[in-house]
Amino acid sequence: MKRIMTIQDISCIGKCSLTVALPIISALGIETAIVPTAILSTHTQFKGMTFRDLTDDMDPIKEHWKKEGFRFQAIYTGYLGSERQIEIVRDYVKEFKEEDTKVIIDPVMADNGKLYSGFDENFPEKMAKLCSLADVILPNLSEAALLLGAPYPGEDAAPSETKKLLKGLAKLCGGIVVITGVTLEDGTFGFMGLDVKSGEFFSYGQPQIPFRSHGTGDIFASTFTGALTRGASTYDALKLAADYVRACIQNTYEDPDRVNYAVNFEAELPWLIQEISNNKEKFEKK
Repeated sequence: MKRIMTIQDISCIGKCSLTVALPIISALGIETAIVPTAILSTHTQFKGMTFRDLTDDMDPIKEHWKKEGFRFQAIYTGYLGSERQIEIVRDYVKEFKEEDTKVIIDPVMADNGKLYSGFDENFPEKMAKLCSLADVILPNLSEAALLLGAPYPGEDAAPSETKKLLKGLAKLCGGIVVITGVTLEDGTFGFMGLDVKSGEFFSYGQPQIPFRSHGTGDIFASTFTGALTRGASTYDALKLAADYVRACIQNTYEDPDRVNYAVNFEAELPWLIQEISNNKEKFEKK
């Protein structure tokens, strides 16, 4: 069985980070090895949350895994709570990346043009250095701008502005750069990416549902990483992730009992599993 290492926090309530990554990647038929960076009582939308920093546990986990000889087909990072954690993750990548290991960095640090609380102005520069080790990076518009030290173009940025950011990100990551949550030329909502080696732009979008919620980026990144590791092409993995996120949002939008802090990703796991089962030629290596 293939194995993914994912490094991010545990938000005990909130449906994000590891509480999203573990079930989604597992549902895709892949063993999920976790490196928890912190434990939060809830995600950061809630006031008064508790926070326990697990930075001091990260190096001992790494050393134990090295002794055991564990190998990983992908290394996937999400929310990292400090510059020190970024440096430790760089060491994880250097220690465990092999020729067939994909490194996926979701540089979780901002929304609506602003850094999350607890991050200072030096944090994006450190995150940019981590992105240089990645095969794929998955920022949103806010994070893309911060990684480049560029002006924030707004959530309704024109496709030309998104392409400009992608060209800038190509200087940080030599693999695949993707910006999520963007408006495309036909008015649909989805992702736009650039294959740095070929110079080819690509995109995918669908009509937007008038509902936004915390955690959809984590759902997208987890689904993408799982599908890519199974053997899907980059585009097919990205498209599956976008379709699954939309299914989760649609389910939540139609749910009269929905919560206001997350989407119903659990209810759509059967759809995800069925999609994989029905399209084995796309999602499994020959």
